[in-house]
Amino acid sequence: MGTERVERGQWGEGVAAQHLMGMGMEIIDRNWRCRQGEIDIVARDGQDIVICEVKTRGSQRFGTPLSAVTPAKVRRLRVLASRWLAAHEARARKVRLDVIGIVIDGDGVPIIEHVRGVG
Repeated sequence: MGTERVERGQWGEGVAAQHLMGMGMEIIDRNWRCRQGEIDIVARDGQDIVICEVKTRGSQRFGTPLSAVTPAKVRRLRVLASRWLAAHEARARKVRLDVIGIVIDGDGVPIIEHVRGVG
């Protein structure tokens, strides 16, 4: 993966974290990894745990960022959520999977689309 793409992804995750905090959520983990993959952001929304996948794109030329989240990716996020909960001995009323898509417009301003409860 190219350096520019990695930097854009990290930047987008920061934008997404700010967005979630602006909605009153608490960020409790970022870039958590295990053998099955990585969770971009783990947040607490009241008594719920939110597992958040972030997709950042420089344009929509190849589709929206959210179109990159396939049913297979949602299944993997469910597995990762259960692994994260077990590793942290965390309890939650509910675990929710959210996706945040970010497109950087021509002026460098992020356009954010947040879909709650994808799986």
